[in-house]
Amino acid sequence: MTESTDRVARIQGEWRRERPDLDVTPQGIIGRLHRLAAHLTEELLAVYARHGLSEGEFDVLASLRRAGPPYHRAPGELAQHTMVTTGAMTKRIDRLVAAGLVERSIGPDDGRRRIVALTVAGLAVIDAAFTDHIANERRLVEQLSLSDRAALEPILTRWLQGYESGGDGGALDRLG
Repeated sequence: MTESTDRVARIQGEWRRERPDLDVTPQGIIGRLHRLAAHLTEELLAVYARHGLSEGEFDVLASLRRAGPPYHRAPGELAQHTMVTTGAMTKRIDRLVAAGLVERSIGPDDGRRRIVALTVAGLAVIDAAFTDHIANERRLVEQLSLSDRAALEPILTRWLQGYESGGDGGALDRLG
């Protein structure tokens, strides 16, 4: 598919025909990002599945691994790091405990504090999964030229910051 004949371009063309009063140019960016995100997610999930993990389970193990030795965090911290509710986090932790990849225990400094820690098996799984994940991400971005990658990352960073810094997404005006 060439840039001018992809699905998004065809949809834009139909809207231009049916609603010439509207500028459908934004649909070219948003539509392609949406479709690309779906394809990329599919590629990422395939790697997690090879390691017996869901996306959420991978996120929990990765968050624990990034914490550094002794690879533990409180459940609330895990929820913040993975941006899910505490209820969803409890379910993820339950599955990972059942699989022997994490364990729950009492915090070393405070007997009231609960922590979740990687087991030896969990450390091995996340190290292998993350190695494959990074190789997969490298493969995916290598479809772009070095100059395209260099240009795209700061653009996406600024756009995302417009949403995640408490803004309303208005960062588009500042992308220049």
